[in-house]
Amino acid sequence: MSGARSGCPINLTLEVVGDKWSLLVIRDIIFGNRRHFRELLRRSEEGIASNILADRLKRLLDAGIVTRADDPAHKQKGVYSLTEKGIELLPVLAQMSAWGTKHLPVSEALSVRARLLAAGGPRMWAAFMDELRAEHLGKGRRPRVSVRAQLQAAYQQVVANRSVGAGGR
Repeated sequence: MSGARSGCPINLTLEVVGDKWSLLVIRDIIFGNRRHFRELLRRSEEGIASNILADRLKRLLDAGIVTRADDPAHKQKGVYSLTEKGIELLPVLAQMSAWGTKHLPVSEALSVRARLLAAGGPRMWAAFMDELRAEHLGKGRRPRVSVRAQLQAAYQQVVANRSVGAGGR
């Protein structure tokens, strides 16, 4: 990698995905299945600015983490897909979220997926990566039981329980 500060693997990884927004964009593609610019922009929990999103997507494209193809349903839209390099970031995000859940004041709703991924460990991560390969690379078959669907169902259950609890007061 030209212009790298060193050949250290941690440094080199940080030069690709070490800013706040890049990992959040990858998170939203992996866990939120957000594949269009507008989805990534409007459904960002953190409120990413459009110029920042455009810059991060370009960086991720240049680094080979995502690809962009024309949306067959709307030629002016692009569909972003993870590459194998992007899919292989899932265990990194799972470990980061497990650490954050353990050491930081996370919300119950936004940490339930992290807790499930930590409990499921490498076997669940591998299944989710296979699911992502089927969705993004067209490799393999979609599993009968979707890991993303399990994670989403757990999230929705926490949200539903909170709203029932809030309404019963």
